[in-house]
Amino acid sequence: MLSQRVGIGFDIHRTKKGLAILLGGVRIPCDFALEGHSDADVLLHAVTDALLGAAGLGDIGEMFPDDDPANLGCDSAEMLTEAYQLVKKNHWRISNLDCTIIAESPRLGHHKLDIRGRIAELLKVSSDRVNIKAKTAEKLGAVGRNEAIAAQCIVLLEQKPEPRPKLLEMAQSETISVELHELE
Repeated sequence: MLSQRVGIGFDIHRTKKGLAILLGGVRIPCDFALEGHSDADVLLHAVTDALLGAAGLGDIGEMFPDDDPANLGCDSAEMLTEAYQLVKKNHWRISNLDCTIIAESPRLGHHKLDIRGRIAELLKVSSDRVNIKAKTAEKLGAVGRNEAIAAQCIVLLEQKPEPRPKLLEMAQSETISVELHELE
């Protein structure tokens, strides 16, 4: 039987003066940027947390501490790729992930397909395994006042079946062959 696990990721970053933001590895022009120790890609951080959590491997802050100077300005796409390699090393693979970006601005509807494609590319999965939704905060709270952007992600992982040694496969096929001959 296939083993499955679910993980949830969340992240939020303050806005600051700037000309563009990164969301899901896609540069989106707007009249602000996001503040962060790394490149502040709030969506990729949520995806990374969801993957690590589902695999029981901690969280992004443990793997890439923000008090480590080596992570200053770090590319979130590289962090996601490294985290997913660890998830795969532990014999898990993505069944699907569903992401929600919560932002008052910029409007993200026409960026969702690009974001979906980029995340699928980074994780080396089919884009039909990735879903991106964009919501506003209806002008409520820090996100509603355009002081921050938040993201959530839920992921379903499946345990990859253990590879069967060739010798075992050969022995089983020989046993089946012998049993069939005995029945004749």
